[in-house]
Amino acid sequence: MGNQHINEGVHVHNVAAVATISFAHPKHNCFPQAQLKALTAAIDTCAQDDTVRVILLQSDPTKAFCAGASFDELLAVQTPQQGKSFFMGFANLINAMRLCSKPIVGRIHGKAIGGGVGIVAACDYAIATTTAAVRLSELAIGIGPFVIAPAVARKMGSAALASLALQPKEWKTAAWALSQGLYAEVHPDFETANSAAMALAKQLATYAADAVAELNKTLWVDTDHWAELLPNNAEISGRLLLLPETQATLKQLKSNT
Repeated sequence: MGNQHINEGVHVHNVAAVATISFAHPKHNCFPQAQLKALTAAIDTCAQDDTVRVILLQSDPTKAFCAGASFDELLAVQTPQQGKSFFMGFANLINAMRLCSKPIVGRIHGKAIGGGVGIVAACDYAIATTTAAVRLSELAIGIGPFVIAPAVARKMGSAALASLALQPKEWKTAAWALSQGLYAEVHPDFETANSAAMALAKQLATYAADAVAELNKTLWVDTDHWAELLPNNAEISGRLLLLPETQATLKQLKSNT
């Protein structure tokens, strides 16, 4: 049944060379800074663990796959440096996924928003359900998907990124995401997708570790500059977050929740 009753936080379970990393948050599996740091640390630890050959990334299936950034923490930002620090959480996570020598299989059971789409894009192979619609909502708030844009564009292309980013209030279906390359597979229900993700992870764990690591380097070719690009983009997001128009929009959205 998968992680039906996962507690809040980030949990790692290593069985037969497959490290299942599960994350959960009461607010639609969103990411406050502490949880971003915990997931990044989990990825880094698994990358350095010789007993791990594959990572299976998943979230609490009773909620959305990931609602992106923590709304409460976005509202708490008061300085550009605090803003950059917050968005660096996503930058560090994506860079950790990029540098991980172990393939990352994503089980995407439901909707992904904003930073959640970036996490999906940074997975090496994403297996989704038909309910796993995607949306980049940042522009409607007054910022933009700057930190995750390189990961999304790498996986889907600039045209698909533009389609998502310039329609921040529109959901794109899982079928659309499959057609654009964000998802590698889409299954009709959770059980089927969950089984497919686990089966692939177990199969990948049987392959020669050195060959898989070299293949991962090939798949992520020409991304070394992300070490500087993503922090620069985090600074842009942090600056835009404090604009009066953006702050007014955030407060209005908060009052509607």
